[in-house]
Amino acid sequence: MAAFDFVIVGAGSAGCVLANRLSKSGKYSVCLLEAGPSDRYGWIHLPIGYAKTMFHKTYNWGFYTEPEPNLDHRKIYWPRGRTLGGSSSINGLVYIRGQQRDYDEWAALGNPGWSWEECLPYFKRLEHNDLGESATTGTGGPLWATTIPGKNKLVDAFIAASRQNGVPVVSDFNSGPQEGVGYYQLTTRNGLRCSTAVAYLKPARKHPNLHIETEAQATRILFEGARATGVAYRQGGTMREVHAKREVLLCAGALQSPQLLQLSGIGAAALLQKFAIPVLRDLPGVGANLQDHLQVRLMYEVSEKITINDELNSLWGKAKMGLQWAATRTGPLAIGINLAGMFCRALPEENATPDTQFHFATVSAEHAAGKVHAFSGCTYSVCQLRPDSRGQVAIRSTDPFEAPSIQPNYLSTERDRRTTIAGVRFAQRVAATAPMKQYMKRPYRPQADVRSDDEVLAFCRQYATTIFHPSGTARMGPVSDPGTVVDARLRVHGVSGLRVVDCSIMPTLVSGNTNVPTVMIAEKAADMILQDALDVRPGTAIGGGVADDRSGRQAGAVAAADAALASRPI
Repeated sequence: MAAFDFVIVGAGSAGCVLANRLSKSGKYSVCLLEAGPSDRYGWIHLPIGYAKTMFHKTYNWGFYTEPEPNLDHRKIYWPRGRTLGGSSSINGLVYIRGQQRDYDEWAALGNPGWSWEECLPYFKRLEHNDLGESATTGTGGPLWATTIPGKNKLVDAFIAASRQNGVPVVSDFNSGPQEGVGYYQLTTRNGLRCSTAVAYLKPARKHPNLHIETEAQATRILFEGARATGVAYRQGGTMREVHAKREVLLCAGALQSPQLLQLSGIGAAALLQKFAIPVLRDLPGVGANLQDHLQVRLMYEVSEKITINDELNSLWGKAKMGLQWAATRTGPLAIGINLAGMFCRALPEENATPDTQFHFATVSAEHAAGKVHAFSGCTYSVCQLRPDSRGQVAIRSTDPFEAPSIQPNYLSTERDRRTTIAGVRFAQRVAATAPMKQYMKRPYRPQADVRSDDEVLAFCRQYATTIFHPSGTARMGPVSDPGTVVDARLRVHGVSGLRVVDCSIMPTLVSGNTNVPTVMIAEKAADMILQDALDVRPGTAIGGGVADDRSGRQAGAVAAADAALASRPI
């Protein structure tokens, strides 16, 4: 059996970061397992290629939820990246950190070291921001943050109309307060997608101590007693095993990290016993606490031929887009779908910070990444930022190749329904405001006769869908909280040699897109892992960052976790 110091499961937004940082010194051997193939498919690297990978069976897991009781019992399609870079290779590219309050809340929930001020150095370390170096932005990092140039009159009208509705115009959504409207920053570099595979893994390939296996799907974490010792995986029809001399690092995302934990005997005892899986640790939080942003897409027909619909519905338009990108690496092919965003308070009397995010796109289609409409169109995508609704992910069987059961439970609380209705109302006001109204020929969906709150809610139930931000299914928190799975150093409670490093550890969903926060989590985790490996003091700089441990060494943490788990009420 091959042996490495660290075995990383999943080469996605987090796994690629760890592969780079842990192998950089040359001191530790690292094996990176990715279930999907290489990212050599050309459409992955073109920002507008998002539409080509959305339903691609090779590069996308293509999950479906269970029928959603509050969305007219529809099964919702959940794309997840299945290639080097993971979902950072197929996402909408929007560069958002979230609000300061998100991270301060994480810390307040019993996670020392995860406040905004303590996470900010890692946000700065990861980025190369075209806004330049400042107290809140960084330069010289692997992941590029590129501002979309403000040269689109429909987007400018959206920004002006939003301003008339009380939303300030901003150039940076990521400094903490977040409230505002403006052009987005994207994870692009010179007109190409800057995924974590490009930003982190490509330069790390020259490290001789890094071993990458593609089309290698993990099936189970191996244990000796309560210590993780390796990973079983299938590659090319053959079952294999790899040994971890130090740690197994689970970076498979909010759906497959809990699935692998459950298959390996870590999860709710009742679920594991249902499938005759020996219970290694009874952690009911595994797969629970599932959170996601629900998007409601409002579409309008536009009175002028100034949308991407018009370009894509014309041979000359498509040729012009291609020529522009080939010559200058600019234009629609270089900037993807969503050009501008807004963070606002749809319910200002209830919220001191934004409760709703808008993605504004100069394109419209029946579904995300679908064939564009024959008419000129635009889309306002409305998302409640901090939903109360909670769902769960659970294995259906002991078969690791069977997709897990996914039940988001969207719109299951009164506040979620009320905030979503208010967000739709806000979008309708913006569309009806003078700078924007001149371009709005007619509402396409919902139509003009959707007026009452009940009618708006019925529209949401019929058409709302995910905006692809599942999180929270291996929640970080103190072992005394029975709903948590990992501690503040991302170590799984009650076992040793195993961490979860991805968006599943988020106690609460961040206010915005999840890719950049996941990269930050991995940057921070890399310092923790290296600190533990070196046994250095808390606060010591590791790999360019600052390790902020406030807990003991791993053996002591496992002993304490065992005692706390034993004392939990049954």
